[in-house]
Formats: sequence, structure tokens, C-alpha cells
Amino acid sequence: MFRFRYIARLVFIGVWVLVMSAGSHALAAEVKIGVMNLQKILSSSVAGKAAKEKIEARGKELQEEFKSEETGLKELQKEIEKKSTAWSEEKKKEKALEFQKKRRELKAKSEDARFELKNLQEKELAPIIKALEEVIKTYGKANGYTVILDLRSGIPYFDKTIDVSDKLVVELDAAMAK
Repeated sequence: MFRFRYIARLVFIGVWVLVMSAGSHALAAEVKIGVMNLQKILSSSVAGKAAKEKIEARGKELQEEFKSEETGLKELQKEIEKKSTAWSEEKKKEKALEFQKKRRELKAKSEDARFELKNLQEKELAPIIKALEEVIKTYGKANGYTVILDLRSGIPYFDKTIDVSDKLVVELDAAMAK
């Protein structure tokens, strides 16, 4: 019984080694892997830069809108801190409620602004990413790549020679210019 298990293990190991070595030789000749950095492509491409500028401009507009409200809220807080000792309990409660109401309103407006910026970002980047997907497919097929991976997928190391980000930026700019 022991001898049968031993022989069965040897046969299994032998078959496994043959399959793995034959498979790796076949794959080694055919596999071409590329790596891209999506953030780099978006920040380097003409369309990506334009989208970023538009998003940042809207962000600055929203910040300007909130500055006066934030200033008013800070002034009300200072007024409450300075004059609360002279006020009646009713006046203190009234001012505290006013402060809380303004703070909640400002927080709600901030959340709305973040939501608006997120939607604007998605709206601006969606056509770029869609075009980039087509560019990646076309570039990959034309240059014989088996797979092109994004760095965000958790690649801890890769040789810089397989980074195709700069080439994809050129291709994306050409595709978006059409």
C-alpha cells in the first residue's frame, strides 16, 4: 500500500511538472504585458487637463460662495462668546439656535457642493474614459499586447519599459481631437 501511494505521488508530480513546464513555454512566447497609469493619462492628456481645469474652476466658484457664509458664521460665534455673559437666558438660547441653524445650512450646502463637483467630475471624465477604453483596445491589438493592466489594480512592481501610459496619452489626444 505504501509503495502504491509513493508511485502515485511520483507519477502525479511528474505529470504536474510536465504540464507546468510545457504550459509556461507556450505562454512565455505569446504573452506581452503592458502597464498604464490612469491618473497620469488623465492628468497628461489634453482632454483630461481641460476637464480638470473646468472642475477646479467650479470648485473655486463654490468656495467663493461659501466664504461670506463662513465669515458670517464665525462672526456670530464671536458675538455669542463676547456678549453671552450680558445676555439673558432667552437671548442666549435664541443666538445659539441661530448659530446651529446657520451651521447646519452651511454644512448642507457644502455637501451639495461636494455632490455637484463629484457629478461634474463624472460627467467630464466619462467621455474621456470611454474614449480611452477604445484607445487601449486599439493600441493593445495593434501592438500585440495580451493584456494592459492599470496600476490601480495593485501591481507592486513592474519594469518601466512596459509602461505604455505616455503612448496612450498620445493616442487618446489623437482620438479626442477627431
